This record gives sequence, structure tokens and C-alpha cells, in this order.
Amino acid sequence: MKVILFGATGMVGGGVLIECLEDPRVDSVVSVGRRSCGVTHPKLREVIRSDVSDLGDVEDLAGCDACFFCLGVSSAGMSEAAYRRVTLDLTLDVAARLEGFNPNLTFCFVSGQGTDSSEHGHFMWARVKGAAENGLLRMELPAYMFRPGLIQPLKGTRSKTRLYQIPYTLLGPLIPALRRVFPRYVTTTVNVGRAMIRVAAEGYPKTVLETEDINAIGVAE
Repeated sequence: MKVILFGATGMVGGGVLIECLEDPRVDSVVSVGRRSCGVTHPKLREVIRSDVSDLGDVEDLAGCDACFFCLGVSSAGMSEAAYRRVTLDLTLDVAARLEGFNPNLTFCFVSGQGTDSSEHGHFMWARVKGAAENGLLRMELPAYMFRPGLIQPLKGTRSKTRLYQIPYTLLGPLIPALRRVFPRYVTTTVNVGRAMIRVAAEGYPKTVLETEDINAIGVAE
């Protein structure tokens, strides 16, 4: 399986990259980002773009089987218009371009627990994420929405958003226990990555995967 990955410099994307490089089902990874992820591996090829939707001269995209879209920013301090440009417009633009290369490509999108499919709820981030999910599900390519709750970073991954890393640091020793007690709300970067790979390789009956689904299919096979 050939994978194109967006967001490898982030905590979730970095975790997904690790799982891709370790999984024998993944033959190669094209990582697209604004800066290098700092990883060197025979499977990995990096494409650095100031505009990550600029895929015009990227080779072999027609041969990619799956896209793992892990780009994301915190909505804190952002206007809804600005957040929509980064979270909704960019996501759908990339998906449309990839669909043009390969309409059978599987698109796996990381949104988040609490995403608002109605697009009319109280929380801005949830409305925008819901709009992005709905837009992807209206496209012809097979698309799956991943809605993780609290994510435990493993294998050296860290959140680059200080607002998020502080609670990860404080709660770190407790997260494994929380995951056992609350599997519907807590997962890991490992489970997210393995779940994406498995869904891309085998499909899944549901197009929207909540934390519990991610944990169920993301365990080591």
C-alpha cells in the first residue's frame, strides 16, 4: 500500500507516520508538509510545500492507495473564517486534487470527538470539523472520519501545541489507567495509526469512527 500523509510534524501525524513505517502493509509514504518531519527512512519521501495543497508536480500520486490527513490547528484565538480556511477549505481542496489523481484512493481524516455533523452547534471548532467531514462524505472517493478523544502520545511523539502538551505532561502517568477505564474517550497515537492503516487496507462498515472504534481495530493484530 502506498500512502500520502499530511501533518507528519504534528503529534497525531507523527504517530501515524511511525506506524506506517513499521507496518509491512505500507510499502511507501509520501509526507507532504510545510517543513521536514525530521525522519529518515527507506520508505519515506518528503515533499516540502509552503502551500500543501500544491500537488501539481508531485510524482506517483496516481499510484497512492490512501491519504492520511492529520493536519490540524487549535481553534483557540482564531476567527471562524480563519479556522474554516485551514480546517475545511484546505482539507476539501486536497481531497479534490487527490480524487482527480485516483478516484479510488481512501481518504482518512482526523477530526475529533464531539465533532458536530449538524454544523449548527454551539462550538465553532466542532461545526467546522463537521462541515469538513460532511464535505468529504459527499465526494466520490471512499472517505473515513476518525474522531479520537484524548490521545496518549507514544513512541516519542509530543504535541507541538503548548496548550495541549501541558495536560499530556501532567496526566501522562494516569493516561494508561484512564484508557482502560474509559476506552470510549481515550486512545493512543499507536491505535490511531494502526486503525487508519487497517481501514485503508480492509475498509470498515462505518464511515465515522469514534474513539471506541479506533481502539477496537487499532490493537496489534
